[in-house]
Amino acid sequence: MARTRRSFRSLIHSFVPFGLNERKPHHFLEMAKIAWANRDNLPYAWKVLSKGVCDGCALGTTGLKDWTLDGTHLCLVRLNLLRLNTMSAFPAEQMGDAAALQRKSSKELRELGRLGWPLRRRKGERGFTRVSFEEAFADIGARWRPLDPQRTAMFVTSRGVTNEVYYVAQKVMRWLGSNNVDNSARLCHSPSTVALKSTIGSAATTCSYRDWYETDLIVFLGSNPANDQPVAMKYLDEARRRGARVVNVNACREPGMERYWVPSTPGSALFGTKMSDRHLLVKVGGDLALLTAVAKVMVAKGGAKRDFIEQATTGFEEWRASLAAQSVPELAARAGLTVAEVEAFAAELLTAERAILVWSMGITHHTDGADAVKAIANLALLREWVGRPGCGLMPIRGHSGVQGGAEMGAYSSALPGGVPIDAGSARRFGELWGFDVPTTPGLATPDYLDAAARGELDAFYCIGGNLLETMPDPAAVAAALAKVPLRIHTDLVVTSQMLVPPADVAYVLPARTRYEQRGGGTETSTERRVIFSPELPRAGIGEARSEWELLLDLARAVHPDRFAQVDFADGAAIRAEIERAVPLYRGIAALAQQGDSFQYGGAHYPSGRAFPTADGKAHFVVALPHPEPAPTARAAGVAADAPTFRLATRRGKQFNSMIQQEVDPLNGAARDHILIAAVDAQRLGLRHDQAIELMNAIGRFRGRAFIAEVAPGTLQGHWPEVNVLLPGDLREPLSRVPDYNADVTLHRV
Repeated sequence: MARTRRSFRSLIHSFVPFGLNERKPHHFLEMAKIAWANRDNLPYAWKVLSKGVCDGCALGTTGLKDWTLDGTHLCLVRLNLLRLNTMSAFPAEQMGDAAALQRKSSKELRELGRLGWPLRRRKGERGFTRVSFEEAFADIGARWRPLDPQRTAMFVTSRGVTNEVYYVAQKVMRWLGSNNVDNSARLCHSPSTVALKSTIGSAATTCSYRDWYETDLIVFLGSNPANDQPVAMKYLDEARRRGARVVNVNACREPGMERYWVPSTPGSALFGTKMSDRHLLVKVGGDLALLTAVAKVMVAKGGAKRDFIEQATTGFEEWRASLAAQSVPELAARAGLTVAEVEAFAAELLTAERAILVWSMGITHHTDGADAVKAIANLALLREWVGRPGCGLMPIRGHSGVQGGAEMGAYSSALPGGVPIDAGSARRFGELWGFDVPTTPGLATPDYLDAAARGELDAFYCIGGNLLETMPDPAAVAAALAKVPLRIHTDLVVTSQMLVPPADVAYVLPARTRYEQRGGGTETSTERRVIFSPELPRAGIGEARSEWELLLDLARAVHPDRFAQVDFADGAAIRAEIERAVPLYRGIAALAQQGDSFQYGGAHYPSGRAFPTADGKAHFVVALPHPEPAPTARAAGVAADAPTFRLATRRGKQFNSMIQQEVDPLNGAARDHILIAAVDAQRLGLRHDQAIELMNAIGRFRGRAFIAEVAPGTLQGHWPEVNVLLPGDLREPLSRVPDYNADVTLHRV
């Protein structure tokens, strides 16, 4: 494909200025509202923005600059999170009535202010009372010390969490004898980790964002950066101007991926930018069928890069043979597409000499998520879209802390550096650390919640997060948490999971943000850039401590006699040990000032035709469509002829479970709206905004119909609102990620 720079005129969405009378975000109005909300601490807000590393999505910054484009890097995700960093601690007495707090929404709980003091709630008490850190950890240590380590667990969110916190968390848990330490990557990109390790040997993005400017084609699969990584739309706007074509594969035609107004680019801010060239409206769960069909067409048309395949890969013939028995018409039907659409997509891929494949939760949140990622990797290997400029595999991250989680070893199935847990690797890290390391993998987050439900979890330490809003079937999660005798929650603000009545005792410990972390800290961005964020001290947060210091307090309380084995004097000491433990992070020990960073592996990792696998080659892996999943059980008493749909969860205009706008500015859907295809609405006689109820054996959800361009036969509802309909026991078998989809019946109200 010969790339041609596109004219400004060819990319204009509309000559009506500023998108008047169109549904779009009002960036500057929102900025003004955010400034007003932070008016009591504007000097510190400016410090965070101008000196810190963004705690929003994982594109990565230093202050207001990035490594991709000249100019300002700032988006509404970061600005909406700003209040978490500027508000002061609220009086501890407000935690005295848990029942009253449970009646508040998550937004209202956050608006109470920052947690400032250690709190304790014992069984039978109405709420929490303030205690000292000394009293809290004396009790925690005495309770934890006699426990079987296999009946303890830790969860680390990605909420602005630094590499230093992840590293100390996993080291402390392993020192305490358990590999049951996990992070929020388990609930999003764990299928990507499994699949990429098995195909190219590395679980991270293989390219840089600047490669978007050199590529012929960018394909977004189950990904919506217009909502989730909005600064990426500025990158995409520039890539489009340089000639890149864009294809979206998604179960919903997202308006923001069709046209977008980039506020910091004058032409785009005025007229909007056409952001895509083609869209494939694939059925929920139909991605693997589509990828298989496309691969078969491409191989049949001679699309293989034979010299690369012969020199740098294995498994091609077995993979090609597995495609032979597949029927393109049957696969297309399963994907909800026509054969002509499949062939047109294959032609698009075959025409591109260089391409970047980007995916998110629309791919991974399925029981076949890992195989779908393997299928994406197979396509990249077929065309040698790895190791070269303008090419890459990009599991784009949605949170600033998440890339480093598994790389620091805060993962039940991997040690630092993503090293699988076995006797040999445990021995090597035991020699480094000076204590015995458990030799078998621990339980993943969904599995240790299952253990809690069975009464087999005695202590649970949760750093941030809110499993009541991030896991399927929140009622079952609450019941499981209520059975854990010792719960410890460290966080910035109050969350609903803290308010679950304790089986014996629950502690809430106030944490500092990444900007307040003693000695500063580091983040790893989507493009593998490790960036230093300096400490920005502030008043008004009570007795909050850095989260790595709280973890050391736990260790000291449980085993004071051997605490020296895990003690760290400061953040610099943690980074020095990370450098010794994780060879790819060589250079982290030198990060000490704002702007310090390095990109591990370089601009392209793997680079060239050498792969970080045991044999040095990439591997084609057979990944074929699974049998159709068994339908989620209907609610009792529902008529056999009640219309059934496959429901998928969507993020709307929100940032994980922390920031959720009541109305999505990109499509106008409110939090109670259920997106339904026009053809389905017409068939059922539904009007836009008509009250409906979704039901299955798991739960019920009352909302309103919202007619939108979604795949026929499917619905989309907002996460976490519709999590009440998701079965908690349906998971991808290797990565253990929950399936965030369910079968439901639809009823008029």
